[in-house]
Amino acid sequence: MEGGSLDNLVKGNGSFPEAVIGRIAFQVLTGLDYLHARKIVHCDIKPANLLIDKHMNVKIGDFGVSSKITGLEDPCKTYAGTCAYMGPERYDPYTYGGNAFAGDVWSLGLTLMEMYIGYYPYLKPGQKEESTALMFEICMEEPPSLPDHASESFRDFTQCCLQKESAKRWSASQLLSHPFVLSGRSKCSSN
Repeated sequence: MEGGSLDNLVKGNGSFPEAVIGRIAFQVLTGLDYLHARKIVHCDIKPANLLIDKHMNVKIGDFGVSSKITGLEDPCKTYAGTCAYMGPERYDPYTYGGNAFAGDVWSLGLTLMEMYIGYYPYLKPGQKEESTALMFEICMEEPPSLPDHASESFRDFTQCCLQKESAKRWSASQLLSHPFVLSGRSKCSSN
């Protein structure tokens, strides 16, 4: 993918318009829905693992820590992946539930929010990540939210992604029918 990773674009461009984010959301959710239907959890959705081409077509990359759910293991109880993008259930499955697929949705919500505001949502621009403090914030504080100038549809979409309890978080399949994603889908089909 000649465009590199989404991470390079976020660092180079700052924030993206909602129309572009909706289009990317649709593409990533389509991929996640495909994976989840086949009992595969990516476990490391983040801007660096979303590859783009010059037309803003997106592919999910780096399956190095992904897991096939066979019913015998619980990937929610492992710390493989990038700590900053892990849902609260990865740190504390007894409090926040153990839906393995919900972690990919949490990570996507943070990624899309990062595209909009131009920096990782749990940190202020220029602030260094400190893993213990970050884990505490993810588990104990309210999830981040978009600024008031974001559309109601986008704010609702991210709230559906960033529910603390994994059982309350929308699935990739459910999110594909969210109005924010439906607008991104129409932009994909018009290209």
